[in-house]
Amino acid sequence: MRQRVPVSQIMAKAVIVVNPTKKISEVNQMFNEYGIRHIPVVEGTKLVGVISKNDVLKIGYSAGDTHPDALNAIYDAYELKDIMVNNPVTVTADTNIKEVAEILAEQSFHSLPVVEKEEVVGIVTTTDLVKYLLDQY
Repeated sequence: MRQRVPVSQIMAKAVIVVNPTKKISEVNQMFNEYGIRHIPVVEGTKLVGVISKNDVLKIGYSAGDTHPDALNAIYDAYELKDIMVNNPVTVTADTNIKEVAEILAEQSFHSLPVVEKEEVVGIVTTTDLVKYLLDQY
């Protein structure tokens, strides 16, 4: 397996981002609509956080099997900045895949925003890494 492959080879380049004023119910809808689990949070073009589907599910979990409108009301009782991960760990497009794997293996999160000059240019997830590994065989 090649160890010097840059993460730009496996990252998602068409990244959906949100700003911190977005309603959590809208973010949840984006997770469902686009089939994604992590969204970088930006102010302008600068990364300020990451929100995951699990972050959103945690605040709705206590509601149980609730009507969608009630669940959205619970979501919107919070602000995105209150549940997102602030100042997330990032990598650059030329960070090699092995380094990305080491970071994700040591941490409890499952995605890394890829940033160049303070702008999000991609995102890499544990799923991307597993797919890369499977392609090697």
